[in-house]
Amino acid sequence: MLFRKRQQVIICIVAGLFVADFVLFGYLPLKNRLKAIKQARTAQNSVIAKAVTQRERLPAIGKQLQGLQRVVTDFEANVPAQKSIGVFLQQIANLMSQYNLSEQVVAPSKEIKGGGLNCIPVDVQCKGKLAQIFEFYKRLQDLDRLVRIEQVSLTNDTDFGGQVSMQTMAIIYYRPQGESNRVFSGASEKI
Repeated sequence: MLFRKRQQVIICIVAGLFVADFVLFGYLPLKNRLKAIKQARTAQNSVIAKAVTQRERLPAIGKQLQGLQRVVTDFEANVPAQKSIGVFLQQIANLMSQYNLSEQVVAPSKEIKGGGLNCIPVDVQCKGKLAQIFEFYKRLQDLDRLVRIEQVSLTNDTDFGGQVSMQTMAIIYYRPQGESNRVFSGASEKI
């Protein structure tokens, strides 16, 4: 009987060791691994959902990119890579003559240098009827060069004969030599 009790105790100990081995080295690691797999699956589903959402936005982003490329192309066309100020000043003088504006003054000021984009202030003065000056400004916007109007001063003449004196400070831009595409090449790569 003692032998039999010993045998039962040994069997119980061995069974207990098997159960402990199963729990410690089988069940618990598998449970932790299953938990990690579920977390990874949730993360993957989240990434997939985000990708689907971004894929739906892709056509809109493509249209936006095309619009930005048009703006950059227009900008590069309207901001030449060299000064060529003489041609532009002649265009302004021709416009003023076309609209019969008198007492014309077109005088560039000192150039202002900046990083990748330089500008030249231009003092423009003339005299004419308000409708003529208005048409001059409309055509000035259509020139193939970017022009920013900083200041405009319109003054009636003293005898109120319909003549208006106009004084404008305009800014024209150009890109320094060697800078022609450098400003935009990095931007297009980032887009």
